[in-house]
Amino acid sequence: MSSQRQYRLGDLQLKIMKVLWKSGAASVAAVRRHLAPERLAYTTVATMLRKMEDRQLVRHRAEGRKFIYEAAVTAAEVSRSAADDLVDRLFEGSLADTVTHLLQTREVSPRELAELERLIQKHRKDS
Repeated sequence: MSSQRQYRLGDLQLKIMKVLWKSGAASVAAVRRHLAPERLAYTTVATMLRKMEDRQLVRHRAEGRKFIYEAAVTAAEVSRSAADDLVDRLFEGSLADTVTHLLQTREVSPRELAELERLIQKHRKDS
């Protein structure tokens, strides 16, 4: 397991992070609007953002009476952490077992297979 920080996000936290990654920065009200299909109360979004700030996932600045939040971690950091966690916990760290599982259980287009082959060849050259 790597020494990098682990980010475990729940579904709502991930949705909020996606809003912030896309918008750059947003008020509680703006985040809530982007999550409109969820029909969340303003206080729910505000509370979640405060909890996420406690975990150093987001940070805020004050603009008048409202807080403007922005992501404190990148999408790449979160996706790497989630992928590493998945490989480590479900496949005992085996990338080959992970890829085998995905190839056997998901639809894979010829284009995706070609891209995987290209990435493997590139990795061989770079190693």
